[in-house]
Amino acid sequence: MSFFKRIFSSEKKETLDKGLEQTKTSFFAKLTKAVAGKSSVDEDVLDNLEEVLVSSDVGVKTTLKIIDRIEERVARDKYLGTDELNKILREEIAGLLSETNSGEASEFEIPANKKPYVIMVVGVNGVGKTTTIGKLAYQFKKAGHKVVLGAADTFRAAAIDQLQIWADRVGVPIVRQQMGSDPASVAFDTLQSAVTQGADVVIIDTAGRLHNKVNLMNELTKVKRVMQKVVGDAPHDVLLVLDGSTGQNAFEQAREFTAATEVSCLAVTKLDGTAKGGVVIGISDQFQIPVKYIGVGEGIEDLQVFNKYEFVDSFFK
Repeated sequence: MSFFKRIFSSEKKETLDKGLEQTKTSFFAKLTKAVAGKSSVDEDVLDNLEEVLVSSDVGVKTTLKIIDRIEERVARDKYLGTDELNKILREEIAGLLSETNSGEASEFEIPANKKPYVIMVVGVNGVGKTTTIGKLAYQFKKAGHKVVLGAADTFRAAAIDQLQIWADRVGVPIVRQQMGSDPASVAFDTLQSAVTQGADVVIIDTAGRLHNKVNLMNELTKVKRVMQKVVGDAPHDVLLVLDGSTGQNAFEQAREFTAATEVSCLAVTKLDGTAKGGVVIGISDQFQIPVKYIGVGEGIEDLQVFNKYEFVDSFFK
């Protein structure tokens, strides 16, 4: 039994364990090599550990923060054996995640005082944005919430059609217009429809990329401003979807979108097909934005609410 609080169902935990298997296997293979022949945590071990963390896509800044914390513990405790390194790393990574990810939610909950609860989803094409929206709609509907989707990525016809497929699959209404329509108009119509229907959750898709960052910034600002004419404090979340399998490229995407709009939370997808799960730790820490959801499989059930305790437990299991 883990010393972390157990709040996931055994089925969800098994999916998470399996989804992080490649990351865990790769990380511990590197870690074992880093401490080979060493009995205590010394300068060589710390240098090797730094290389392990960076090559596991934790990111340079976050890696240096972790190494600094371990150095402080070595100085304080005088002697730390390499057999204690797993435990120390586990505690320090959990501590880092706790600084940004304060909640312990395991279910798809919405604030009681936000109706409809409006989520604006951003992210480049190909990261799993539309799939994430579809899976979110499924999970919220499964939790008993009435969901409406808005196809405001009018930059690509395929984006509208893909979202329609997900709406049909999940069985939720969608508001859409033709390709090239004003995205803000789609968002406005979606919120009006949601209010009329008494919806609990609205999920708005947006363009993955326009011709330049200024265009993207202007469009996202306009979409938010128009939504607020219907729901005064919308959007309640701006969710940035990142592809975890892209490693360092996910950092660049996070940098681009946080510059273009005020991102409030993250969804990191495709963690099951990669050994780059360390990006969850690095991006959360570097951008000080909580990870809200993670994708750990291709199934419709395999989008999970991120829980730092369960994540670290699976990572070090």
